[in-house]
Amino acid sequence: MELLGVLATDDVENGVRVTDPDYADFYAVTWPRMYRTAYAIARDAGAAEDALQSAYAKAYASWRRVSGADEPEAYLRRMVVNEVLGARRWAARRPEHLTDAVDTWDSPTSPPDQQVADRDALWSALGRLAPRQRAVLVLRYYEGLSEIEIAEVLGCSRGTVKSQAADALNNLRRMTGLTEGNQS
Repeated sequence: MELLGVLATDDVENGVRVTDPDYADFYAVTWPRMYRTAYAIARDAGAAEDALQSAYAKAYASWRRVSGADEPEAYLRRMVVNEVLGARRWAARRPEHLTDAVDTWDSPTSPPDQQVADRDALWSALGRLAPRQRAVLVLRYYEGLSEIEIAEVLGCSRGTVKSQAADALNNLRRMTGLTEGNQS
């Protein structure tokens, strides 16, 4: 957020000066929500911040088009989701290999209560879904978008959104051991 804050404000130290208060306001209002969405899809704070920096830089570069859109926040959301998914595709081509190993510094020292453990298990399972399935669920259940809005964000049909959501929910149920009859 700090780097983008440079774009959104006057910063004499870094020689950057943005004179459009509408962009600065837009940035300030939308950043927290867009960060949560990017993080929920990417499941990595650094990747989420990278995607946001790129999306906000592109939004600033084409601010006239973004601000003139019927729904500038929806326009930006699509840019953010595309950045996250595009980065995931790029990362798949790199020789790095992800593992299921958990860093011990990230683990709590005392056992969490069951509700926190269940939520953590759900987020962990969500992170193992295919990126588009994860994006569909995040946009639907975290952002509260309709199927039509999700289709617009992802650039696909409503039927694709429905099938991706159904597949993602089935995969989550399988990974978490939950079935429709025993969900709490």
